[in-house]
Amino acid sequence: MFSNRFKLSIISLISISAASAYADESSELAPVVVQGHYDNAVGTSDAASQGTVRGALLQDIPLLRPGEVLETVPGMVVTQHSGDGKANQYFLRGYNLDHGTDFAISVDGVPVNMPTNAHGQGYSDLNFLIPELVDRINYRKGPYYADNGDFSSAGSADSQYRKSLNYNIANLTAGSYGYVRALVAGSTTLKLPGENESIFASTGPTVLSAFEYQHTDGPWEVKENLNKYNGLLRISNGDNSNGWSIDTILYQSSWNATDQVPLSSSQSGQITRFGSLSQSDGGNTQREIISAETHDIDDKGFTKISAFAEHYQLQLWSDFTFYEFRPTTGDQFEQEENRNIIGTKFAKGWNHTLFGSDSTTEVGINLRHDNIHVGLYNTEDRIPFATVSNDRVSETSTGLYVQNTSTWTPWLRTLVGLRDDSVFMDMASYSLAANSGSASASQISPKLSVILGPWNKTEFFVNAGRGLHSNDARGVTNKIDPTTGAAAAPSPALVSSFGEEIGMRTEYIKGLQSSLALWRLASKGELVYSADSAIGSSEPNGPTTRIGVEFNNHWVPNSWLLLDADLAWTHARYDIMNDNGAPGNLVPNAVSKVGLLRGAIHNFGTWSEGIEVRYIGSSPLTQDGALSVPSSVVTNLLVKDAITPKVDLSLNILNLFNRKYFDIAYAQDYNVTTSPSTLVANGITVHPGEPLELRMTLALKF
Repeated sequence: MFSNRFKLSIISLISISAASAYADESSELAPVVVQGHYDNAVGTSDAASQGTVRGALLQDIPLLRPGEVLETVPGMVVTQHSGDGKANQYFLRGYNLDHGTDFAISVDGVPVNMPTNAHGQGYSDLNFLIPELVDRINYRKGPYYADNGDFSSAGSADSQYRKSLNYNIANLTAGSYGYVRALVAGSTTLKLPGENESIFASTGPTVLSAFEYQHTDGPWEVKENLNKYNGLLRISNGDNSNGWSIDTILYQSSWNATDQVPLSSSQSGQITRFGSLSQSDGGNTQREIISAETHDIDDKGFTKISAFAEHYQLQLWSDFTFYEFRPTTGDQFEQEENRNIIGTKFAKGWNHTLFGSDSTTEVGINLRHDNIHVGLYNTEDRIPFATVSNDRVSETSTGLYVQNTSTWTPWLRTLVGLRDDSVFMDMASYSLAANSGSASASQISPKLSVILGPWNKTEFFVNAGRGLHSNDARGVTNKIDPTTGAAAAPSPALVSSFGEEIGMRTEYIKGLQSSLALWRLASKGELVYSADSAIGSSEPNGPTTRIGVEFNNHWVPNSWLLLDADLAWTHARYDIMNDNGAPGNLVPNAVSKVGLLRGAIHNFGTWSEGIEVRYIGSSPLTQDGALSVPSSVVTNLLVKDAITPKVDLSLNILNLFNRKYFDIAYAQDYNVTTSPSTLVANGITVHPGEPLELRMTLALKF
């Protein structure tokens, strides 16, 4: 039920939508060649794999889901293995990041990753993101940055919302499979009275508000019945040198889910391609965020302070094994959590000289505290009948860092950093008292980057650093497996990684930005707590090493055409042959090749078009490679016509050629009948990619 309190909050957001607009002032970087789509010019980054995507690109490319905005990060793959209200699956640099374990995601500086989550460590649900409001996405890869901490071994991305809009918007979208989406957003600048209250003497804060509603049934035989409500209110003042902002986000979503199903069942005709073996899977989630930030930047240095508070809820009903463990009721389980989070970040920088060279030294602190009630229950048709675990977790993480940036010569710049991360966990188990306990851990992480150049509009990078991700507190403190009753194998509270990279970025050819990165990322261990029913313990995975190459190109031959070509290759292996009690050393679900070709025609007369062709290479599902998932190629197309200066009509054609592919595939045990004789000990379950879909949008500007 959508709460009255939430409805009233959304209505209040709508009422603040402006009747007049204020010019967008959220970008502070100088213009670069790539016509407002990228801020990746030579001299703007500290690694070849670092960059900024501007929100303008998101208006010129087709998107199936909000989380796919992260596919603008070169080499990133974003898929789904369940309903569209659930967090996406992310893949980058040979990592199956699951829902975000080794990739730190934030929106306006507020972290999205959830430690000790009911479903997966680092769970990052981006379904509350509104792509039309994104001003830029700042992304990094690798653990080379002192201000990045937990979950950032493979990289990080921060989506920044606009402070204002050039015009108010009202968008209505309708499409295949019952898809409906409505978005209303606007901004206005308040006027402050002068000495005579009837005369407005100065400009006051800018108010931006938005409301979004979405419904879809999807192609699934069990209708998804997704209903999403989403609201944003932002009040800000000042500019990028001196200013502040306060944000409120209210989000709620409910859905039915078709999770992964046995590949053999769809191949045999037992179920259709979009059928299900569990009719009542699904979920609902809600978050309420209030955040604030202030910044002051001048010739002497800078001060940045931010803080946030969030209430978050999640319920998921899933069934991946069907009748393997409970033939009479089926294997459905519920994962539930209710958490409150508070956090703050402080950074202070000083501009000075070091041995006669220009230098900036930055110190910072990150604090976060999560108070979590998290539970796992056996259910039948969403009705719980047995408690697997029921825990209260108090988790505090801290990060202290210092980083120095020095320009020694016109062609030599260095970044040297040191970070100290600590985590403190305390768990009270209501269902199994022996699992109550506390744990703590800390790690020192050095960072180093060397930037050489530019010469002939070309620069070179050398980067290295230590990173980490935290583990689920239950996996760290549990002494008894809550499912089997056997002794639990404990997980370390922090899992370290070490990354290295050499790269190049060039603009030697006019209008073309190219970057090349060769990287290596080693993890000392990938012990991860799995919260799923009948697997409620740690999965022992040994140390790994990944190496790879990334080659990215952004070409703007003229003012209205953009062409992108991004290629990534990864070699992922366990360090020890036949580790983890399985033959071979391949890392399951490590995608070896990713390619993207993108073309965008922007404002060519009244027309704009965008097309994307994404290639996702095959990947092993088992360590010996006996099971694997085939490669896929998916093409999406966007065509837009500015009918009048204030009315746009656009058509999204998703999966243009109606290719059959898998969003995700796993090797796992399952049983599709109540008979033990039909148990499949090492089968494949899949979640099919969505078929050809059409979505038409009418966009009004006022």
